[in-house]
Amino acid sequence: QVQLQESGPGLVKPSQTLSRTCTVSGDSITTNYYYWSWIRQPPGKGLQWMGSIAVSGSTYYLPSLKSRTSISRDTSKNQFTLQLTAGTPEDTAVYSCASDFSLDAAYWGQGPPVTVSS
Repeated sequence: QVQLQESGPGLVKPSQTLSRTCTVSGDSITTNYYYWSWIRQPPGKGLQWMGSIAVSGSTYYLPSLKSRTSISRDTSKNQFTLQLTAGTPEDTAVYSCASDFSLDAAYWGQGPPVTVSS
């Protein structure tokens, strides 16, 4: 069974980079039907897809976040990561990793809330 474990700091200062890591077990991140994705949910708001990385290594980003977002992977560790630069309090959210860009992806890993605050 595929399992995703999301991890990273729970507190980020404004203007700093917010980094999250998703460790995948139960299947390889290079398996050819996944789009490994990052999705977040700010307090009191809905889910927001942020971006995805395909098996090919191609990346796709939400246009409004594209200038600040980078998704990469480490196939040796079976992990993929999110970096969101120039953090603001509006980036405070629960960040989740998922196996597809669809909000009904089969596999999810949800971490604790991330707060951007001084």
